[in-house]
Amino acid sequence: MTTVRSAAVYARISSDQEGAGLGVGRQVQDCRALAERLGWPVGEVYEDNDFSAYSGKRRPAYVRMLDDLRDGTRDAVIVYHVDRLTRRPIELEEFVATLDAARIRHVRFVVGDSDMMTGDGLMVIRMLSAVAANESATKSRRIRRKNEQRAAAGLPHAGGSRARPFGYERDKVTIREDEAAVVRTLVERFCAGESLRSLTVWLDAQGVRTICGGLWKTQTLRTLITSPRIAGLREHREQVGGPAVWEGIITPEQRDEVLAVMSTKQITGRRAPRRYLLSGLLRCGKCGNRLYSAARQSTRRYVCQKGPDHGGCGQLSVVAPPVEQLIADAVLIRLASSEFSDALAGRAAASAETAQLAEQVTADRAQLDELADLYAARTITAAEWARAREGIDTDYATPNDDSPEPPAATPSRGSTPATTSPRSGATSTSTVSTPWSLQSWTMPSSPPESLEPNAWTQPE
Repeated sequence: MTTVRSAAVYARISSDQEGAGLGVGRQVQDCRALAERLGWPVGEVYEDNDFSAYSGKRRPAYVRMLDDLRDGTRDAVIVYHVDRLTRRPIELEEFVATLDAARIRHVRFVVGDSDMMTGDGLMVIRMLSAVAANESATKSRRIRRKNEQRAAAGLPHAGGSRARPFGYERDKVTIREDEAAVVRTLVERFCAGESLRSLTVWLDAQGVRTICGGLWKTQTLRTLITSPRIAGLREHREQVGGPAVWEGIITPEQRDEVLAVMSTKQITGRRAPRRYLLSGLLRCGKCGNRLYSAARQSTRRYVCQKGPDHGGCGQLSVVAPPVEQLIADAVLIRLASSEFSDALAGRAAASAETAQLAEQVTADRAQLDELADLYAARTITAAEWARAREGIDTDYATPNDDSPEPPAATPSRGSTPATTSPRSGATSTSTVSTPWSLQSWTMPSSPPESLEPNAWTQPE
């Protein structure tokens, strides 16, 4: 009987409301007890806490366990119950296929001690997996119907996210006055014409944080001030129903005004004329962040913007026209150069040495073709043909190759085979790439003489 070298213990629970991991902890304790009775050393415990096995979403620990089983790091598996392993029959079959490919024959369950590596045991496991899948589907239907009923009654969501809504206590009904005052101020200032970005900067300056303690972003703020919840309305599946049981922080009319202002600021769908040639291509030389286009009165600029949505240093500002002219001129110069034309046509050579090798390869190939024609015309014998070819083949021989094939007749575009040739005395190398490319060009460290130095940057 094969001895287990390193067993994997897998534990999973779908919902951990308290976040303490007690459910998976109990499973691990029972699995370790079974491993001790079997005499299997536990190599690692793989825990997926608060992960569903029915939704089909990726379970990190489960995926990592399968990888360890495939590469031989683990050679046995212990699970509390088959429904902890999976609740989807198709996933069970994938698990079985992984075991077969890795030649693993040791899988045990604490509850329902079935040996799934036998025919009858696998049949039982498949039946249990199907029952677990049906149980999950039935539970999902019950929960969905319950949520629909709560939505119709205007009640808050049950369970789900542990975070409370901004502006409300944990019961999701009682208003938290300090946050409610912030929400009202945000709505008033937005409807008065302030942008979402300026409001996020204001929130940051006031020390107001999100429920999770993070900085506000424009998308998070947009979701808050357009939410039906703060207007005392119940939303279900992105559809706004009737009044909710909780009191609104703002009125439904104020929310309608927010939506109207938001609608006027949305993009119409027609692309505006491009005013910035290098949008998305420039980086800040101080912090490395992307530069964003910005206008100051009549001057177009590229700036490093700081703030919640950009995260730059805010210490660099570049006037757009001189930089765009420099880049455009440099690109046009390269496109018009003979080196670029040669590279496109495949005529570029890395050096005189590779050019000589290419000529030698072509000449030797022509000689081989001539020998073949002479032999076909019976002008020379097979022995004479072999002796003549041997002299050419020797030029391309390597120390570990007694009968090499000659190189290709024509060098490939952009690179040339460069094997050692006694005729040319060249040094052996594997591949010589085209020596020039547009990507290898570096912007000059100073502007052209036609541009004034002070026209480049402006201090913030």
